[in-house]
Amino acid sequence: MLRTFLNAFRVADIRKKLAFTAGILALYRIGAYIPAPGINVDAVESISENFGGSNVLGFLNLFSGGSLQRFAIFALGIMPYITASIMLQLLTVVIPQLDKLRKEGEVGQQKITQYTRYLTVALAFGQSIGYVFLFRTFSSGSADVVDDFTFGSVFVIVITLTAGCVLLMWFGELITQRGIGNGISLMIFASIASGLPNGINSWWNNPDQVFVLMMPFLALAIIAAIVFMQEGQRRIPIQYAKRVVGRRMAGGGSTYLPLRVNMAGVIPVIFAASLMAFPPTVGELTQASWARDFSTFFSPNKAPYLIGESIFIILFTYFYTAVTFNPVEQADNLKKYGGFIPGVRPGRPTAEYLDRILARLTFPGALYLAAVAALPTILLSQTSANFYFGGTSILIVVGVALDTMKQLEAQLMMRNYEGFLK
Repeated sequence: MLRTFLNAFRVADIRKKLAFTAGILALYRIGAYIPAPGINVDAVESISENFGGSNVLGFLNLFSGGSLQRFAIFALGIMPYITASIMLQLLTVVIPQLDKLRKEGEVGQQKITQYTRYLTVALAFGQSIGYVFLFRTFSSGSADVVDDFTFGSVFVIVITLTAGCVLLMWFGELITQRGIGNGISLMIFASIASGLPNGINSWWNNPDQVFVLMMPFLALAIIAAIVFMQEGQRRIPIQYAKRVVGRRMAGGGSTYLPLRVNMAGVIPVIFAASLMAFPPTVGELTQASWARDFSTFFSPNKAPYLIGESIFIILFTYFYTAVTFNPVEQADNLKKYGGFIPGVRPGRPTAEYLDRILARLTFPGALYLAAVAALPTILLSQTSANFYFGGTSILIVVGVALDTMKQLEAQLMMRNYEGFLK
């Protein structure tokens, strides 16, 4: 992996992509320290303890890279965009017009992306209003977070936070188009990685010496399991029949169709985490007694949250795998190019065979994602460990790192492929 990363700097084009990606991520981290206009920084620092630990606000603060705790211009993070993406993908199954757009290729996908952006702006605007009143509630009895709590000042803050979310959405798309890796995933990666020093400090100063000794081994075991499962695949043998093209014989030979155990990657975990964070966030924003009890009930370190997150991870894994891999389409492509699976007839039997294999592979993959997301939190719930060591965080960080390195290797292979003859 280190050799691949070093070789990337020898190619000018890849070097520019890496520099562009690093520059955008640096801008993102700088914006996490710029407070929104009209905010009393001292008052914000006095209520920062509300955004630590394993409550839902601490979880949202983790995904925003600490921006929420500082009430920075990027306080919303990229979560409104992720929530909007989830809603559009779910609506695609329900609304026939959206499903038709999805099947229209690039033009339809551009339309869906445009709808996602509009929904992101609406969600960010509503969430910004909620955060302003939430911070003002936390600051009761001390200096007000908002210096001048009038309609004009609140409107400026809300517009700033909404614009910050839209800017992050644009940053993510720029990284995907001109950089290396998936922009949205890399920004979440940067947000979690920025808090690792605090997490390491919390681990090192933990009074439980047994935990201090066991934590590195537990983290390494989880990382090894993640890498093992992420790279695991089932290879379906494919045989191509020989065809006569003009006066020559073409085709023939054999290859394989790789089906990964975890074909959905870390997307189901991000989707489930953002969806499970929504009800407690509403509870925190309303500040009603029943809403606060509801928020406490779904705290990220309690059983109801872990059970709900695990269920959503399993459902989203099946859903996202079905969206990204269509057995009928794969069977049609094989039949069109003269390919077949030995022992399976082309056409519908091939589609049913692939669908059956995919269902068997997806089940252990979904259980693995749910276990990695929940098990470390369960093991660490009895200690004072920081939430940065949660399974969701490690899964996202390792998964995004693996996907980014694969894209980097693909870029290197495309530019340095020599074949058999040098």
